[in-house]
Amino acid sequence: MTDTSYTPPKVWTWEKDRNENRFSNINRPVSGATHEKELPVGKHPLQLYSLGTPNGVKVTVMLEELLAAGHKGAEYDAWLINIGEGNQFGSDFVAINPNSKIPALLDRSTNPPTRVFESGAILLYLAEKFGGAFVPKDPAGRAECYSWLMWQMGSAPYLGGGFGHFYAYAPVKIEYAIDRFAMEVKRQLDVLDKRLAGSRYIAGPDYTVADMAIWPWYGALAKGLLYGAAEFLSVHEYKHVNRWTDEISERPAVKRGRIVNRTWGEPGSQLPERHDASDFENVAKAES
Repeated sequence: MTDTSYTPPKVWTWEKDRNENRFSNINRPVSGATHEKELPVGKHPLQLYSLGTPNGVKVTVMLEELLAAGHKGAEYDAWLINIGEGNQFGSDFVAINPNSKIPALLDRSTNPPTRVFESGAILLYLAEKFGGAFVPKDPAGRAECYSWLMWQMGSAPYLGGGFGHFYAYAPVKIEYAIDRFAMEVKRQLDVLDKRLAGSRYIAGPDYTVADMAIWPWYGALAKGLLYGAAEFLSVHEYKHVNRWTDEISERPAVKRGRIVNRTWGEPGSQLPERHDASDFENVAKAES
């Protein structure tokens, strides 16, 4: 179907109140800080500034997995960045991530402190920092892992900013846009399902950073936790994706990581900030 109600102007200009949606108050066509704002600093070398969205969950799962594997140096403070209130445009946050997106990591164990932004970059930084943790040692396995990690980085925008936006958030339902991105998301699920038909994990027989990157997006989608689109996308058809999703969901570190910096859902699924392993005890009490 062709939408003939809109003709693009010769030169696009930003009109703040045009096409209002839940993200209108934080979207803008320029970068940089909008206000001066210091970030809090905790007692651990690793300071994470994030929110419990799929991109944020990648990093908190990685940190919890590192701790579970015995890497004591992976202790971290996780500070909440409320993107709905524009916290990501504060001066200190922009100094860590000039792109004003969560998550952002500051490693204060180095002099000067090392900033890391973009979730995939943070996963690789942490893997390298802790001796190649959750990355295959052999070159071929490592290449497979990195390939799937980059697949996720390139694919998820079609799921989130594409399908998710037009299906769930756009002020009007545009058939062409929803059809276009639904087709692409189902193709991506098919890519994963075929891969997982012959492999326990994404990159091979071992659990890696590729699983940590892909699971928060496509695992949540497979379980109907994204955009209320499970029936629309027939996610039950992808049995291997569902098998893989269920297995990863049972990992204790994943259960912890997925609730860090989360401020919605049942009380037992929220830990807005995390500064010590004992913080999870309060969540357990809220759940019981």
